[in-house]
Amino acid sequence: MLVLIAALAMTAPPPPACVTPAGARIVVEPAITDEERALGLMFRDSLAPDRGMLFVFESEGTLPFWMKNTFIPLDFVWLSGEGEVVEVLPDVPPCRLDPCPNYQNATPARAMLEVNAGAAARLGLAPGVRLRCEGIPSFPIQGGAR
Repeated sequence: MLVLIAALAMTAPPPPACVTPAGARIVVEPAITDEERALGLMFRDSLAPDRGMLFVFESEGTLPFWMKNTFIPLDFVWLSGEGEVVEVLPDVPPCRLDPCPNYQNATPARAMLEVNAGAAARLGLAPGVRLRCEGIPSFPIQGGAR
């Protein structure tokens, strides 16, 4: 019995993730610092189908992104501070050469989730859908504060 308790205590917590209302789990890499947000998914040749990167910001607003040195097409999913999808931009193409276009949300957002192109539609991510994000420092905002 003591061995079982010790084994449970040493079990690593689950990785950060956002879960759809249907129960699909997207394991995310949080990008919270300026350095993490600047690097994003640059220089990667692939992204597993159930993975993504979640960019979290200090306040809601317009969050411009580009695909500089990003080698895989992505869907951009902007989220409110509570984890509700406010806008989706599907199939954003890679950009290897300057100038790379900027893409930004029209509806204020607090975070942006990058997933493989086509994943947003496959997972049913559309405005009004609320994701349950777990294990991500400072997101979602508790109590509805913005």
